Amino acid sequence: MRDKVLKIWPEIIWINDIKLRNKVLDCWTYAIEKSVLSTEDLEVIPFSLLIKDCKVTFMNHKRTCVHLAVDMAKRMMENFGNEIKINLDILIAGAILIDVGKLIEYDKVDGKLMTSKAGDLLRHPFSGVALADRFDLPYEVQHIIAYHAKEGDLAKRSTEAIIVHHADFASFEPFKK
Repeated sequence: MRDKVLKIWPEIIWINDIKLRNKVLDCWTYAIEKSVLSTEDLEVIPFSLLIKDCKVTFMNHKRTCVHLAVDMAKRMMENFGNEIKINLDILIAGAILIDVGKLIEYDKVDGKLMTSKAGDLLRHPFSGVALADRFDLPYEVQHIIAYHAKEGDLAKRSTEAIIVHHADFASFEPFKK
């Protein structure tokens, strides 16, 4: 399963810290093993059940979010130099994991994709943090997962969480029309 996860998530190798990289890989592997979804499903299912007739796939949205976050962070570091501190490993790990909880939010009934009971009761930022904690991912990564969505609007986000939040919404909001 790890090989399948690396196939859909080649960006995991962007994480320089090998221990962190393996924890991210283990978290995603576990989530897929516990999900009704396969790695192949993630390449074709819509990234949101909240958007009617959504044609953008889960992995297309996820990959776009990660790339946007990394591009923004690199540009900020280039432009602001020593005035800003951004931990790229934490940012990349968080961006890759922000929607890992969605694997528990989805269900399939008679081949139709729908929200699971867990998804009705817990949104993916909460289940995502639970999954991340299971693999002892740093609190800085859990913070990004917890506060990437609207649940984080009242919280004080870290610099990495701000960047990931905006990358996620930039690749979500235009499709809500």
